[in-house]
Amino acid sequence: MQEELKREMSDNRTIKNALISVFHKDGLAPIVKKLNELGVNIYSTGGTQSFIEEQGIAVNRVEDLTTYPSILGGRVKTLHPNVFGGILSRRELASDKEQLEQYNIPEFDLVIVDLYPFEKTVASGAGEQDIIEKIDIGGISLIRAAAKNFKDVLIVSEMSQYAETLAILTANGASTTMEERRNFAKTAFNVSSHYDTAIFNYFNTDNSPAFKASIREGKTLRYGENPHQSGIFYGNLDAMFTKLNGKELSYNNLLDVDAAVHLIAEFNETTFVVLKHNNACGLASRPNLLDAWTAALAGDPTSAFGGVLITNKEVDLATAEEINKLFYEVLIAPSFASDGLELLKSKKNRVLLQQNEVALPKSQFRTALNGVLHQDKDLKSDAITDMVTATELAPTQEQLTDLVFASKVCKHTKSNTIVFAKGKQLFASGVGQTSRVDALKQAVDKAKNFGFDLNGAVMASDAFFPFPDCVELANNAGIKAVIQPGGSIKDQLSIDYCDANNMAMVLTGTRHFKH
Repeated sequence: MQEELKREMSDNRTIKNALISVFHKDGLAPIVKKLNELGVNIYSTGGTQSFIEEQGIAVNRVEDLTTYPSILGGRVKTLHPNVFGGILSRRELASDKEQLEQYNIPEFDLVIVDLYPFEKTVASGAGEQDIIEKIDIGGISLIRAAAKNFKDVLIVSEMSQYAETLAILTANGASTTMEERRNFAKTAFNVSSHYDTAIFNYFNTDNSPAFKASIREGKTLRYGENPHQSGIFYGNLDAMFTKLNGKELSYNNLLDVDAAVHLIAEFNETTFVVLKHNNACGLASRPNLLDAWTAALAGDPTSAFGGVLITNKEVDLATAEEINKLFYEVLIAPSFASDGLELLKSKKNRVLLQQNEVALPKSQFRTALNGVLHQDKDLKSDAITDMVTATELAPTQEQLTDLVFASKVCKHTKSNTIVFAKGKQLFASGVGQTSRVDALKQAVDKAKNFGFDLNGAVMASDAFFPFPDCVELANNAGIKAVIQPGGSIKDQLSIDYCDANNMAMVLTGTRHFKH
C-alpha cells in the first residue's frame, strides 16, 4: 500500500511555470488569478498577455524568453526552442535538465492554449484569405508538444476545460496527477486531430482518395441494433431536435428518425408519415393535418403500432387526440400546439421531438469489408419536368401528381421496391425484395389486405423493369400509370405491353436504389 502511495506521489507534478496563449478568454480570469495566488510564473503573448495584465497580474513576455519579437504579423511568436524545450524536457533526465540550465530555459508544467476558430470561420462564409489565417500553427504545435509530454505537463487545449482546470487548482493547489495529465492529453489529441480533419476536408474539394471524418460529440446508447451489441451516436442531437417528452432514443429509433427526416423533406404540402424499420408504411398529403394523419394511418394500421411518426406541420389538438389512441415510439413535428402537447405528454415514455431547421450533410458513408463506402446523398427528386412519356397514352394531370408522389416514397423505400399510390396517399409498397416481381406481388397483397382498390392507382419502381411481367401484374391489379427510370435493353417490351393495355408509362432516367 505504501509503495503504491509513493508511486502515486512520485507521479504528481508541481506547476512552477505556465504558458498561456489563447483565442477564447471567457472563463480564463479565475484561472490566472488562482495561478498567481499559488505563486506560479506566467508566460504569455499578445492579446492574452494584455488580458492577464488587465487582471493586475504580472506576466513574463515570451518575446523576452525567445529574444525574438512576434513577427510576420503574429504568425511566428512561440515557435522557438526556448519555448518548446521548456515543454518537451524530460524531468527525469539529467541531460535534459543540464541543457535547460545551459540555455536558461524554464520548465513549463502547465500549457493553456486553444486554436483559432477554423470551422466557425468556414461556416460563416468568410473569404479564403480569412479562412487560411485561421489555420493555427503555433497553437497546434504547442498542444501536441505538451500532450506528448503529459508525464510532466498539463495541457489545457480548449475553453471547455477551463472550469475543470480551475477545480483542480482549487482542490490540489499547484499540483497535478498523472491521471489528470493523461486525460487532458487525450482531449488535446482529440482537439488537434479534429482540427486537422476539418482543414483537410476544406481543401479536399476534388475528393482525393482519403476518407476523413471527425465528430467530437458522442452519446452512448442503451445498446446497438440488438441488445448484445453496444452502440454510440456521434453527433449533436440537441441541435437537430428539442426533446419535449419521453425516454432516450435507441439505436433503432435513430435509424427510423433519420429515415423520417429525409422522407418528410420531400414534401411541402401538409403531410404525415408513419415509418417502421426505416420504411414508410403509411403516408398521405392533405390540406388538413388531421385528414393527412387519418389517411396515413389507413395505409397500414398494423405496422403503425410501435412506429415512428413525422409531419411537416404543427400538431394541433384535434390531430393529437387521434394520434394519442395509437401506441408509437416517436413523434416528430416542427411545432406542437400547447394543448395538443399536454395531451401527448400524458404517456411519459413516448418521445416527442420538435424538429429544428438544421442543414444536413450532403454525403453519407458506411462501413464495408475492411473499409468505408462513401457517396453523395441521393438528393435528386423526380419532377413532372423530368418525365418522358414512353407510351402512346400520356398520363392525366391527376396521374402525374400521383406519379411524383409515389416516386418520392419509392426513393426512400428499401430496394427492390414497388409503390402504389392514389390521391396523394400511399396504398401499399413492396419493400426490400430480392426480385421486382416479388415486390410487386407483396404490394398487391398488402393493398388488398387493407381494403384499397387499386383501379386507377399509379405505380412507382425504384429501378427499371427487365421484363414486361411487372407491368402485366400491375395491369391485372388495376394500375393505369407507371413511373420508372428506364434503362433496360428490354424497355420496349414493357412499353409495348402498356400500349396494348391502355396504360401510361413515364421514364425519368434516374434510378433510386436504397440498400
